[in-house]
Formats: sequence, C-alpha cells, structure tokens
Amino acid sequence: MREIPGDHGLPLIGPIKDRLDFFYNQGRDLFFQSRARKYNSTVFRANMPPGPFITSNPKVIVLLDAKSFPVLFDVTKVEKRDVFTGTFMPSTQLTGGYRILSYLDPSEPRHDQLKRLIFFLLQSRSSHVIPEFHSSYTTLFQTLEKELAYKGKASFGDANDQAAFNFLTRALFGTNPSDTSLGSDGPSIIQKWLLFQIGPIMVLGLPKFLEDPTLHTFRIPAFLIKKDYRRLYDFFYHASGSVLDEAVRFGIPKEEACHNLIFATCFNSFGGMKIFFPSMLKWIASAGVKLHALLAEEVREAVNSNDGKVTMAAMEKMPLMKSVVYEAFRIAPPVPLQYGKAKRNLVIESHDNAFLVKEGEMLFGFQPFATKDPKIFERAEEFVPDRFVGEGEKLLKHVLWSNGPETENPTLGNKQCAGKDFVVLFSRLLVVELFLRYDSFDVEVGNSPLGGASVTFTSLHKASF
Repeated sequence: MREIPGDHGLPLIGPIKDRLDFFYNQGRDLFFQSRARKYNSTVFRANMPPGPFITSNPKVIVLLDAKSFPVLFDVTKVEKRDVFTGTFMPSTQLTGGYRILSYLDPSEPRHDQLKRLIFFLLQSRSSHVIPEFHSSYTTLFQTLEKELAYKGKASFGDANDQAAFNFLTRALFGTNPSDTSLGSDGPSIIQKWLLFQIGPIMVLGLPKFLEDPTLHTFRIPAFLIKKDYRRLYDFFYHASGSVLDEAVRFGIPKEEACHNLIFATCFNSFGGMKIFFPSMLKWIASAGVKLHALLAEEVREAVNSNDGKVTMAAMEKMPLMKSVVYEAFRIAPPVPLQYGKAKRNLVIESHDNAFLVKEGEMLFGFQPFATKDPKIFERAEEFVPDRFVGEGEKLLKHVLWSNGPETENPTLGNKQCAGKDFVVLFSRLLVVELFLRYDSFDVEVGNSPLGGASVTFTSLHKASF
C-alpha cells in the first residue's frame, strides 16, 4: 500500500495552473509524463481541465497504466453518471433538455431503454453498412483525386466529414441529406455543436491570452447554436420514423429518442470518424510502402476469392488489415480521456503499488498511456502493423478504446460503446476501400483541434494489379 502522491494546489490557483500546464505550458502528454516522473508513480493526484469557473470540482486521481486503468470500466466500483466529458457536463440545452445515454449510469432505468434502442437501430440496419460505405467513400476518393490533379494535394478532412455524415445517415436511417433541406450543411453544424460541448477541453490554436478566458473559463451560451441544432433535429426526426416508433414501444418519448439518435450519430459516430480516420491514415502512411504492398495484396486476394465482393466473411480473411486497425486504436484511441466516480472505498493497483481510493473521489484515466504501457506491449510507442496477428490476438484485451476491452462486448449493464463492432467495421472498410483502389499513398500531417491528426494527401498511386 502507498498513499496516493501529488496534490491539487491552492484553491483556484492550483486548478488554473494545472489547466495552463495541460493546454499550453507543457501540453497534454508532458503534463502527465512530468508528474509521473516527479512522483515515481503512474497513479497520482492532479486537477483536470477545465477547472474554474466551469468545473465545480476539478480534483482527480490520475491512472496511467494498463493495470489500474480498467477499474474505470467496472460499474460495480465506479459511477458513470454525468462524467462522459469529465469533471464538467455540457448544458442539456444542447441536447433538447435531456441527459443523453452517454451521461447515464447503468443503474438508471433510462440507460437500459436507450441502449436497447441503439442496439435495435444497429441490428436493423446492419445490411446497409457495407454498400453505403462503398458509395459514400467512392465519392470521397473521386473528390480527392480531382483535388490532387488540380492542386497537387488534397485535404482529407472536409471530404471525410461529408462522406462520413452521408454514410451514417444513409446506412442508419435510409435518408440522403442532400435530398432534404439540410443539404450539405450537416458536418458544419455538427462541428459548431461539438465546440459548444467540448470546447472547454479543446485547444483551437488561438493565442493563450484569448483562448483560455473565452474557451476554458466560461461556457459558450447554448442559445447561440439553438437554430442550427433545430435543423439537425428536424432532419433526424423525419429520417428516424420507424426507429422512433420502436422507441415508444421501449417506453421512450419520440422527442427524447430523437435527441439520443442525434448524439449517437453526430457526437459518437461522426465525431469518432472525424478523429480516428485521419489518425489511422497517418499511421498507415508512416509505415511505408512495404506495408502498403502487403495490405493491397491481402485485401485484393480476399475480395477476389469472394467473387469480387467486400463482405464480413472476406474481411475475416485479412488478418494484417484487422491488426492494422486494432493497432491504430491502440496507439491513438479516439476517446483518450475516461472518468468514473468511486462508489465506495476501494483499493486500486498499479504494476508497483496499491492505493486506497475513498468513496466519491473522481478517477481519471489517460488512455493513450494505458494502451502504450511498456510492461504490456513491446515497442509500445511504435506503430507495429502486425502486432495483433496470430498469437498477438491475445493482447487485444489491452486495447481499450471502446470504454472496455476489445475482447468484451457492450451490454445493457455496462458502459462499453453500443456501436463498438460497428465502429471497427467501418474502420476496416476504410482500409479495404483504400487498398482496393491504390497501391500506396503519401500524406502531410498536422494537428487537429479535436485531437488526433489532420491529413493532406500528396499522392495516391492507383492500383497496378
């Protein structure tokens, strides 16, 4: 047993200092690395942004290793009520006045009903995922090729945003937004809406003296996005008719169900594709042409042996492709921050020590450190494409991006992402569609305000076989 090291500093001053260190003076990774070295521990106390005056209590116990981190998934030990975005919760005015599924603890009756609804949606529309992804991302690659031919480079971000939103709405709801009054405005509205919710934990790249007081100190008033959000709501309400009827059978009012469908589609799914796809492309590009050649060969052989069709069965014959996707989730999980409040006094173990946590204390895990734990993974900081091939599959229990181990499944009683398998599927589809078309590609990489990377293609070498 060891007392948890670290402190929270003086009231007001300590949280503000930690916030400035986290966003500006040190940056996210060095913020945690420096404190872990100082305390000689992967478990310690700190304050997490945004702090004053958005957060009433920024104090957390930080968990940075693969052994302590999974306590955040154990809903018998931690409460997941209103901790989805951390030590603060965005205004419910941004979600129609409702607390959305992501903010509900499994002990709350509505959690069961809403998660059941998401399972129903995904299951009922599963046959549409592969063809709609192919359609949407064929358009994306055509757009990128034209831009490359005209400008010599092509930004993946905007094209991906439009393709992702079109894919999600057509696959899940059978509606093409361009055929409605929403048109092509969906992605831009969602990005503004995301800013209102997670702006307090984002960095936009503005000067510190401007950004910190405006973004991290006070909330942006929700009424400023009300008109735009209403356009999203009207679109989803009309597109979700049969799903909303099912919601009523589950005991959920249509209005509440619609706001949850918007959140699941636009925050969880679209937000994930916006963050994760560029990151995955960055890592695949960095691995070089040797990996590209192996992926192209594997993908094309599997599809050709399946009558030229991309199916779930065909993708199961692509072990390297599957490993590459898992490795991207491991090295750059799209949701890096996890929170939970201790339901009772409990003991947490790191690799080296045990620590007593008291009831009501907030636990915080920084996932990129837990999934790059050198005591679990060899060459933990490196992107190793075939890490999860063959015997490497045993390590999948330490891939935690979905709010649970990759080897476990979402249930009504846990907080694992309801669309976990759906997200893995469309991430695999991106790699498959890419290497059916191209032998290799090159990119320039920058930073994205939402986390992850921004990617610009500088070449796309068309398939030669």
